[in-house]
Amino acid sequence: MDSTALPSQNAGMAGYRELLDATISHLEGLQESGERLIEVDRLTLAGLMTKAVRLKPGADKAPVLAPKTTPGERQPAAAAVPRSLPSGAAARWNRAVAGSGPANRIPGPAVSSSVTPGPAGAPAPKRDPAAKEAAMNDLRRRAAECIRCPHLASSRRSVVVGVGDVNARLLFVGEAPGADEDRQGEPFVGAAGELLTRILVAMNLSRDQVFIANVLKCRPDTPGQSHGNRKPTPGEMATCLPWLQEQIEILQPEVMVALGATAVEGLLGRPMSITRLRGQWQDHRGIPLMPTYHPAYLLRSQSPADKRRVWEDMLAVMERLAMPISERQRGFFLPKP
Repeated sequence: MDSTALPSQNAGMAGYRELLDATISHLEGLQESGERLIEVDRLTLAGLMTKAVRLKPGADKAPVLAPKTTPGERQPAAAAVPRSLPSGAAARWNRAVAGSGPANRIPGPAVSSSVTPGPAGAPAPKRDPAAKEAAMNDLRRRAAECIRCPHLASSRRSVVVGVGDVNARLLFVGEAPGADEDRQGEPFVGAAGELLTRILVAMNLSRDQVFIANVLKCRPDTPGQSHGNRKPTPGEMATCLPWLQEQIEILQPEVMVALGATAVEGLLGRPMSITRLRGQWQDHRGIPLMPTYHPAYLLRSQSPADKRRVWEDMLAVMERLAMPISERQRGFFLPKP
């Protein structure tokens, strides 16, 4: 027996299981967002069906994997990637089929090649400011054409990519555009945005000195409603997250702030209590992440105690960035003696 055969087989099975888990995770997200039919080619379907597929309870309502049958179309010699997989799953697929040729690669948000990755665990090389601007402009162009969530693409006015300084040290991440943001094409421009601007001013910063983005780039649709917003679904966030991840790799911020529970869920990959998590440093791919309350929550609660909690989180951010902090700033929202 060839002594290299068994390790090779084990590696192949590990890659297969990784791919299958990624596909199942994505199918579950689509199931939660209401998808019922997904077209894939016959070879991909055959490959997926060689193992039992786990789905959440209510499998009779799960997305159905239907073979794509375009008359006269010749199927490729190698299994293609399901076209709706997010980039993380796509990367795992590409690793699983490494060596079978570029035809198997899935298109999608791609980090600019202007920076060569360093050794594993090494700090990312710093980008040239002009290269950052060019990469972000290219991302904006591609994101504006995105139709991965057809229901969102059909109802949106704008793809709200983000705004601010591409060389900023600090990145704020919210959940999704609202009606005002969708109309103006810029994140955090409504009442919550005005409060965020005031928080920045209290930090001796302006919107032009930070970068502000959202997990979801399109406003979540609200069929039958003339106003109001809804929380993005896990499937929508999983589909859109690669755009934010690409932005993070372009920006290379020193610190990130997650505004609200949905932003935390999108960045950390699981629902978490913002009440318990806020004020505690987290890690997002090697970048310090501070979870805090969303400005909209502060507008609803009008609680001085909650305002102080958010301000304490911002003081921690300022300290991490080695920003000067005055005694007056340290005393904001404290009870008067």
